[in-house]
Amino acid sequence: MSDIARTILDGFTKHFEIFQATTREARDNFIKGNWMASRRAAIGRISLYDTRVRETIDDLRQHFDTETLNVELWQAVKFHYMGLLYRHLQPELAETFYNSVFVGLFERHFYNNDFIFVRPSVSTERLDSDHPVYRSYYPLRQGWRTTLTRILEEADLGLQFGDLRRDVRTIVADIRRHTNLPRHLARHFQIQMLRTPFYRNRVAYLVGRVINGPDRYPFILRVRRSGEGTAYVENLVSERDEVSSMFTSARAYFLVDTEVPSAVIRFLLDFLREKTAADLYTQIGFHKQGKAEFYRDFLDHLQRSSDEIETAPGSKGMVMLVFTLPSYPYVFKVIRDRFRPPKDTTRQKVIDRYHMVKQHDRVGRLSDAWEFSFTAFPLERFTPELLEELQTEAASQVSIEGDRLVIKHLFIERRLEPLNLYLQHADADGVRHALKEYGDAINDIAAAGIFAGDLLVKNFGITSYGRVIFYDYDEIQPIGECNFRHIPPPRHPEDEMAAEPWYSVGVNDVFPEEFSVFLFGDPEQRKIFESLHPGLLDADYWQELQRVIAEDRFPD
Repeated sequence: MSDIARTILDGFTKHFEIFQATTREARDNFIKGNWMASRRAAIGRISLYDTRVRETIDDLRQHFDTETLNVELWQAVKFHYMGLLYRHLQPELAETFYNSVFVGLFERHFYNNDFIFVRPSVSTERLDSDHPVYRSYYPLRQGWRTTLTRILEEADLGLQFGDLRRDVRTIVADIRRHTNLPRHLARHFQIQMLRTPFYRNRVAYLVGRVINGPDRYPFILRVRRSGEGTAYVENLVSERDEVSSMFTSARAYFLVDTEVPSAVIRFLLDFLREKTAADLYTQIGFHKQGKAEFYRDFLDHLQRSSDEIETAPGSKGMVMLVFTLPSYPYVFKVIRDRFRPPKDTTRQKVIDRYHMVKQHDRVGRLSDAWEFSFTAFPLERFTPELLEELQTEAASQVSIEGDRLVIKHLFIERRLEPLNLYLQHADADGVRHALKEYGDAINDIAAAGIFAGDLLVKNFGITSYGRVIFYDYDEIQPIGECNFRHIPPPRHPEDEMAAEPWYSVGVNDVFPEEFSVFLFGDPEQRKIFESLHPGLLDADYWQELQRVIAEDRFPD
């Protein structure tokens, strides 16, 4: 049994080493300004986990008779595995890897705490490496400018700062500008900075927190590489909404080189109170651990709540059934068995498009999703209307097993207020802001190389801090596959009165001139949108964007 346990842990060790090696490429790419290599590394890292799990399962089947191992023997394997995790630096990740291997080997009725780690067995509460994950600085003792200079000099970016004095002045000016930072400093006021920079796209983030007595504040320096090959501080990020947006699931995963992920997560949770461990593990690239943390938290919440699981607010989707637990900030999405016209797609195509989004730079505008299989919910918590709809519209995906409703396959996302509902109750300033964000979202998604397809406002949501995010992926496609066209002029006056267009329309043809008319029934909203986003209504604008992306010159 110890050999099986060791084989699984060896599989995890190999995975973590490859994961870390890929993550470390971010630093080299930042030094060289090789942004496309950085994008490829971030995308390639996502599939590493599943590859290593399959390798480990194959290794076990090749060297051990896994089919004949009985219940008592697998309990012994788990016991030996727990012993191997003593003083391990990533025990929570190793337990999740064990679960993934076991699930790949055995049937679902064995998925309980006797055989897998439904609950963690090793605490990570005090876990840290030989070198603590953060450094502490004391501005009241050392002086502000000396402290800020030290923070920059000790940042492990691999690049020299071109003008440290200028960068310190930038930070000081931003400190004065940020009204949320403390004005009255406690005696032991300090700034704590993580040793390892966070990398994403063309930016390195020096992540820290301000400690002022019992209060905690984010303190994050956004650093860029200049054309001369030196680093410079772009700005300080400290406003909570902006920091929350930085760590949203709608953005690409950070690349963070750390031996002890749990220590980094503890550090972040100290000032990102609205986030969960599930959110943050996912944000630093450990999306399987994020899933595990989410599921544990959801089970705990179900035990401590009594509200019913119901259909989520918003327009009913033609492809997905969407439900939620009102007291829990997520939605659950199940693919329907049949799609009514005009939807022309398949279950696999829908799944593939969700995978496409996961492996893309989501630029803060595309909601990430956890994908779950054979997920059990307490049957008694479903409203009768939702239960009937699931059994009617997604019968192939649901089954009742005792007092549980088991869903074969679903996606889970953060819950947002649907934009169409928000526009119904927002005041004039709120409507204008939302429409500005809505157009910016379409533009940002396109700049990342994706055409959103179904641009109706019901397919977008708005966050509590006012950012608009897209979450309906069944019609997305690479922007290079679209044929953006101007509407040809009518041949004669009667053409404009005809029921059918006077020009041919191909499968991938898109006519941006029609967007505002098609998207807005409210003339005032249409007028606002057209004034804010004239470029989105021009085929030339979209064609130029296609050319930029085709040359791998992705906009920043």
